[in-house]
Amino acid sequence: MIKEENGKIELVGWAENVRNLGGIAFITVRDINGKYQVTVLKDSNPEIFQRLSDVKAESVIEIKGTEKKNEKAVNGYEIIPQEMNLLTIAEQPVPLNLSEKVQSSLDKELDFRFLSLRKPKIASAFKIQSTVSNAIVKFFEDSGFYQIHSSKIISQATEGGANVFQVVYFDKTAFLAQSPQFYKQMMMAAGFEKVFEVGPVFRAEPHHTSRHLTEYTSVDFEMSFINSHEDVMSVLEQMILRIFKEVKSRNQKDLDLHGIKLEDPKVPFPRITIKEAGAILEKYGNKLKDDGDIDPEGERILGQYMKEKYGSDFFFLTEFPWSIAQFYHMKKESDKAVTNRADLIYKGLEITTLAQREHRYEVLINQLGEKGLDKEKFGFYTDFFRYGVPPHGGAGTGLERIVKQMLNLENVAEATLLPRTPERLIP
Repeated sequence: MIKEENGKIELVGWAENVRNLGGIAFITVRDINGKYQVTVLKDSNPEIFQRLSDVKAESVIEIKGTEKKNEKAVNGYEIIPQEMNLLTIAEQPVPLNLSEKVQSSLDKELDFRFLSLRKPKIASAFKIQSTVSNAIVKFFEDSGFYQIHSSKIISQATEGGANVFQVVYFDKTAFLAQSPQFYKQMMMAAGFEKVFEVGPVFRAEPHHTSRHLTEYTSVDFEMSFINSHEDVMSVLEQMILRIFKEVKSRNQKDLDLHGIKLEDPKVPFPRITIKEAGAILEKYGNKLKDDGDIDPEGERILGQYMKEKYGSDFFFLTEFPWSIAQFYHMKKESDKAVTNRADLIYKGLEITTLAQREHRYEVLINQLGEKGLDKEKFGFYTDFFRYGVPPHGGAGTGLERIVKQMLNLENVAEATLLPRTPERLIP
């Protein structure tokens, strides 16, 4: 923290290092906004100079003094102290090397998250994430969406699968929500027409990859009276544009730390069907999975292909097979083997799944049966559709994946404040 008033400066931050050159010494002080040079002259500040040996790395220090122009200093000026106070003294040695030149393992960075976040480059990802999250909220509010907060303790797995965390709920078994899907749709039945939510979701998937977490932040929205899932895609395009605009406006210094120059995406994003994707992948020695889905390597290959052909980091993968769809996805009217579902791919990584939902009660009940699901267990959900629900659709986007791809990070855990994986439950 730094304050200026009447020509006086008060700086409070972490002492990164002290260089004592005999008659002059330099203290680098760091706060959330950057680094500052404090210059101590032995002749001018003998008392402060004598106390420099007490200033240990990562101790919290308070400096009161004046500003002096110095083009060689990090901000174009240095601070000449008149008063120095040690607020807390850090134990030595500090268990994590905080030099930007030294790269510790990701596991160690996460073990000492409270220290690794003191590194400006690591902290920058979360400054950008804050902007992304705020931009999303502002976008939806400006677009007439209502923000909701749904329960994360549910009675039935949202997707009807086994990849859920069970919790003991008094004398019952409950689950942590995989998605706010059912509650978003409940709001469509309630007549809210357009809603969004930014919140945690949980996936008990034993993945050990650079793209998976067991808990992540999902950006969900749902909207009524749509003509098709193309309406959902259009909203996503505008959301992405708003994100880029806000990050470019507010986080240029943070982008610079990663060597990133953001360019506004061109809309509409290219569209490609799964069938078309399969034909392209075969030319590159890849193919669709046996179930008709696409694997991570396929996403990466298609990302490069679409970038080269269309100059776009974003594209929609459309017309997913019914065989891998959720029971609540709407089948395409002209081809019941595929659905009105799409994924948004960003730099070769899926960041969003979207679909038009099936809003007709009888069709929905039939689709539950086709998927081998017990309609009695989903009665609380299917009851929504017995009393008039408009055509609707929505999407779920991984917040951390947006930041990961924006900054070209290797692992989604780097864009996650406190990652949860099959191996990691602390800090």
